[in-house]
Amino acid sequence: MTDEQYYTLIHPYEDAMEMILTRLGVLNHTTYENEDLQPIHSITSRIKEKNSIENKLKKKNASTSVHDAKTLLQDIAGVRVICFFERDIRHLAGCLKKQSDLIIIKEKDYIATPKPNGYRSYHLITGVPIYYTDGMEYYPVEIQFRTISMDFWAAMEHRICYKNQPFNEIEMKSAFLQYSEILDKMEKSFEVYSENSI
Repeated sequence: MTDEQYYTLIHPYEDAMEMILTRLGVLNHTTYENEDLQPIHSITSRIKEKNSIENKLKKKNASTSVHDAKTLLQDIAGVRVICFFERDIRHLAGCLKKQSDLIIIKEKDYIATPKPNGYRSYHLITGVPIYYTDGMEYYPVEIQFRTISMDFWAAMEHRICYKNQPFNEIEMKSAFLQYSEILDKMEKSFEVYSENSI
């Protein structure tokens, strides 16, 4: 894939991502009657770099062509939404799923069923319609919903477990699972206090 091909490839994904960001922005200030209680703490977004796309295609034993990138990859455009509480995630995801022009490509609920290491998050891949002068095509955008505590855990786990530092792997996995459970309990306690404010 040449640089020119890459930039041509990502343009519609950038447009699809911007549409999702706009919709999330609208939902953020219309979710609750009290405007001071917005559900979203922060949002980040990214388009996969050319090297990252090519490396992922190679792992799939595919060519690094634009065609294979469009066909095989659903995370070229990614959005991470950090909410305060799980109820905020459920509400925002539910609102997006009700928008009739979006299609749900894939859904993974790692909050209801955490990964064995304690990872918790809600993943939604949505097909976003991009209109051209001669038609329309859906482009996927991967949305990861996390609470502040889920994001903190994921950042620490990535920082510590993916560094080449000597440690007891079994002990570390057990510790991170315990930390995940502790953070979940803390978050639920805070959520009880906050329910009186809505």
